[in-house]
Amino acid sequence: MKEAMSKDLSTWDEDYNDIVEEIRARLVRLATAHEGEYTAVLLQGSGTFCLEATITTAVPADGLLLVLINGAYGQRMLDIAKRCSIPCTSVDFGETSVPDPEVIDRVLDDNPAITHVAVVHLETTTGILNPLEDICRIVKQHDKVLLVDAISSFGGISMDAADLGIDFLISSANKNIQGVPGFGFVIAQKDRLAGCEGRARSLALDIFDQWQTMDAHHSKWRFTSPTHVVLAFRQALDELDAEGGIAARHDRYMQNRKMLVDGMRALGFETIIPDELQGMVIATFLEPESPTYDFKRFYDLLKQKGFVIYPGKVTSAKTFRVGHIGEVYPDDVVRLLDAIKASMFWLDG
Repeated sequence: MKEAMSKDLSTWDEDYNDIVEEIRARLVRLATAHEGEYTAVLLQGSGTFCLEATITTAVPADGLLLVLINGAYGQRMLDIAKRCSIPCTSVDFGETSVPDPEVIDRVLDDNPAITHVAVVHLETTTGILNPLEDICRIVKQHDKVLLVDAISSFGGISMDAADLGIDFLISSANKNIQGVPGFGFVIAQKDRLAGCEGRARSLALDIFDQWQTMDAHHSKWRFTSPTHVVLAFRQALDELDAEGGIAARHDRYMQNRKMLVDGMRALGFETIIPDELQGMVIATFLEPESPTYDFKRFYDLLKQKGFVIYPGKVTSAKTFRVGHIGEVYPDDVVRLLDAIKASMFWLDG
């Protein structure tokens, strides 16, 4: 991908716009077999930019957004809605539980004013994989517009947006498709997106206008696009195909996860959620109960050995997180576990 990024192309260049057009079509094919019903809208920035763009474009002034929360990233969607004065409400299921479809059903029954529902598919606060199929079924039974934060799941879990009834699916270049950071994308049901004209609260984050411009001008972006990141992303899509597609990549990620969790438990670490709720992206571990343990020191020791881990985001417990996606293979997990074992300074003496 770094080699692909070494080429310079103008955002106006026909060859560059051919590449963007190709990427948009390939993203739709990854998302659904019903390609004619959906479009892909690319947008500068991170996945959160695309979340904000979707929420502030999709929900009308007289709408009401229900946000289903079981971690920091669901809370972020609610924060976006509140900051942008989007009418909203929420249900918080706790950081170590999945959204309960029966509760969602009751909330939608009791609140007919709700027009849109937003949920995170894979909540990386803990690594929980939420029951998307059950959630989609309930939301669609109530005929609500569904926004899915698939930033940490798309490209790593097979799904069909049309079959599930997803109206707006949001993800980014740098997760399971293994591109580099710099843009995100919204895979939108065309009829739903067509109804969003004039709703956006932002000029730059108006996904309706971005879609209209891309469709009318052979996938040209409205504003300067991250050309080198786009070139890297096309290479990443090629590498996904070469690996065998989403199913093959999911299998590798799951193998990484099992090796990591089993190895960490053998070293005495505990996961915060049970295996049956665990997704394939990141695992959350409880910090050691030792007066000499210090996350910063642990982090620095692992960094010296070539590994970077994540601090915890769970509010109710002291944790840290270890990602196991990307260009990561079983041999890498073995090396990580060896590095962790060698860095457990709190066991000295």
